Amino acid sequence: MTRNFHFAGRSPVYAKNAMAASSHPFATYAALEILKEGGNAADAAIAAASVLSVVEPHMTGIGGDCFALIAKPDGTLHGINASGRAAQNASSEKLRMRGYTEITADSVEAITVPGALRGWEKLSNDHGSMEFGRLLQRAIGYARDGFPVSSRTAWDWKRHHDLLLRNKVTRETYLIDERPPKSGEVMAFPALANTLDTLAIKGVDAFYHGRIAEEIEELIQSAGGEITANDLAQMQATDVLPITTEYKGLTVAELPPNGQGIIALVMLELMKRFDMSDLDPLGGERFHLEMEIAKLAYSSRDYFFADPDHMAFDAKKLLETEYIDKLAERINRRSVLPRLSHQFLSPSSDTAYLSVVDKNGMAVSLINSLYQGFGSGFITPHSGVLLHCRGACFSLEKGHPNELSGGKRPLHTIIPAMALQNGVPALCFGVMGGGYQPCGHAHVLANLLEYGMDIQESIDLPRMFIDEKTLALQAEEGIPLKTIEYLEGLGHTVNRVQVPLGGGQGILINQDTCVLTGGSDPRKDGFALGY
Repeated sequence: MTRNFHFAGRSPVYAKNAMAASSHPFATYAALEILKEGGNAADAAIAAASVLSVVEPHMTGIGGDCFALIAKPDGTLHGINASGRAAQNASSEKLRMRGYTEITADSVEAITVPGALRGWEKLSNDHGSMEFGRLLQRAIGYARDGFPVSSRTAWDWKRHHDLLLRNKVTRETYLIDERPPKSGEVMAFPALANTLDTLAIKGVDAFYHGRIAEEIEELIQSAGGEITANDLAQMQATDVLPITTEYKGLTVAELPPNGQGIIALVMLELMKRFDMSDLDPLGGERFHLEMEIAKLAYSSRDYFFADPDHMAFDAKKLLETEYIDKLAERINRRSVLPRLSHQFLSPSSDTAYLSVVDKNGMAVSLINSLYQGFGSGFITPHSGVLLHCRGACFSLEKGHPNELSGGKRPLHTIIPAMALQNGVPALCFGVMGGGYQPCGHAHVLANLLEYGMDIQESIDLPRMFIDEKTLALQAEEGIPLKTIEYLEGLGHTVNRVQVPLGGGQGILINQDTCVLTGGSDPRKDGFALGY
């Protein structure tokens, strides 16, 4: 398809050598700078992620978690799980005795051990080619010297104003005279700059041992939390084996639980049971099928998914033909499925995703997150580490696979993705947006493979998801009114969303022409760039 150049929009970006795509211009440029200096995709991804941790502080940071999917030029896939665990002393029983029915994102109980830096370290050690400290230099510069706040970042910053007013440190760090910064205003984080500089010189161990770990422990314990310096010292990123399924000529790869990536594969398997290619991409029939499929796929996540050490079965069983067929039988093109689960996760979480492909054909799909905007809102005063709130994804239901317990990893929403064609890398992509992400992966792939859109159009196309509490459909502004009326006629409740559904980046790799084609979501401030 060719876009109509009479209307505003973006064209895909083409390059022959290497490419990066992220949600912020500074991060994309930092990645490209590393690539042009001879670094590989792993090096560039770390550089971009570190910059995002400064210039998108509401989305991501060194106090969050990280996952990565790496595809080598020969098609070999590697997965990294750098999600942190609950404190060894954590217990759902303790919280239930205190009257808790859930863990709120802005509570100290929501803080789990930050894993992102161990993920960057592992990515660098196992797959990188440059010295780790070199990769942090752009981020250190922006944190120390300041950076102008971009438009979408300023819009998001304002939405989290109340959280940032909560204590003296967040007010002084993230607000100007107790107000959020406006687009173009310069912000700097000198404490974070010093911490990043320490990490560049001494390595990631300086975060998990010694002064920084002790300060994190002191902050959390003073607020009534459980995490100790010993919990931080035990953090390690782990290798995981990606799970794959076939869809329209591509082998689509996702990471296994404790992430939700396999739900995207379940959706793709269900989509294969229906003929969707002749449907209007923005029509009611397409979105009805997509939302009913999502409803079924997500219900299995919410009943069964957790830290894999605590799951009752191997998640790959969800992809077995008999199970998929059983789910597909429940879908009716003319009626709406009832509620199947009470535990849909929020589609409005804050995350940063990036894609990088280097001149040798290695691709890195990396996602880094604080979960909710500005994470838990707890920041260390001297080291400037903003702590995430991923523990809010734990269940307090007794006996649930995802029930909070000591040393356990929570269910995660953030998921990188990759696709191979004929056994070699063909697409490095991801979609941000909390619980929406599996649905976003399936949506973008359908746009690309069912409807013949280019990678930019596939990311641009308006989105829809399910409200976590009511199962009402959430429609972006670009969904046509006639589509909404059709869905309402089937029995759906449809509401317009105030916040766009996530973001996304993707890079297509054409092995025949050696051309890279990149797209980056206009819902964010970033872009794709190559050379």
